[in-house]
This record gives sequence, structure tokens and C-alpha cells, in this order.
Amino acid sequence: MSADLRTLEGLIGRAAAIDLKLLHDATRRILAGSVLKRDVISSWDALLAYLKVDLAECTCERFRVLFLDKRNRLIADEAMGHGTTDHAPVYPREVLRRALELEASAIILVHNHPSGDPTPSSADRAVTQEIVNGASALRITVHDHVVVASEGVASFKTLGLI
Repeated sequence: MSADLRTLEGLIGRAAAIDLKLLHDATRRILAGSVLKRDVISSWDALLAYLKVDLAECTCERFRVLFLDKRNRLIADEAMGHGTTDHAPVYPREVLRRALELEASAIILVHNHPSGDPTPSSADRAVTQEIVNGASALRITVHDHVVVASEGVASFKTLGLI
């Protein structure tokens, strides 16, 4: 369902492709509703379901940041990088600049691995540490960095990497 419309049209025809895209969008919106205006940390399963629908089957890497207020409610979910099959550019300075603009108290970093394996790479670890260090100086909490893939989800916090 996450394939682009043109690809789907070639496989199943225009009408069915449009129906499938509408279903995907409706599912994403329903799941987003279970995350918005709620304490994201306490509704972790709902958050993961929302992220999986949007990222697990993407064919290129995407990096997003969830910006949270003092009560851990979602202020914004923004794309901060879009890349190739194995890399999405991430600029820690831009992530932190945006957090300050939104007056976020905390953030959750999220990206996908199109390979299907959610294991964090050394580059994932390095950029996460840069963001954590910068955020700490600004008194912004980095709750987690979640890697979404078709074979599962990896949490830096659960893995002891944050």
C-alpha cells in the first residue's frame, strides 16, 4: 500500500490503485488519531503502529522527528530527510533548530531501513549521539530513536544506545 500511485497503476490498474492509496491514507489517518493529543510515551504501541504503516514498506530511507511538548504530546511529526535505499541525510543542527522553533521539550527520532533489517548502523549511532549531545545542551530530551523495517522495529533506548 505504500508504493507510489504510478507503480500501483502498472501492477493492478488505475481504479484499484486509487482505492488502495485511499485505504492506505485512511489507515494512516486513523492511526495518527490514536497518537495526536495523547502522551506519546504512554501510548507506545499506538505510536509504533502509526510508524509501521507509514514507513515499514518504503523503498527509500526516510528520517522523521516527532516533536513533543512538556506533557509528551505530539506537537509535530516532520520529515527531516529523504534519501536512497540505504541512507537519508540528517543534519543535527536542523533537527535542533526545528525543535527550538516549535518550543519542543522532547523529541523522538524515527527512520526506516528499506533492507528490512531494523538493526541500527554505525552511522545511525553516530548521528543519534550528535543529536543527543546537542539536545542536552539545549535542555531538550531525546526519548528514543526508532528504526522501522519490514522485519520489525529497533529502539535505541531498549537497546541501551541512548
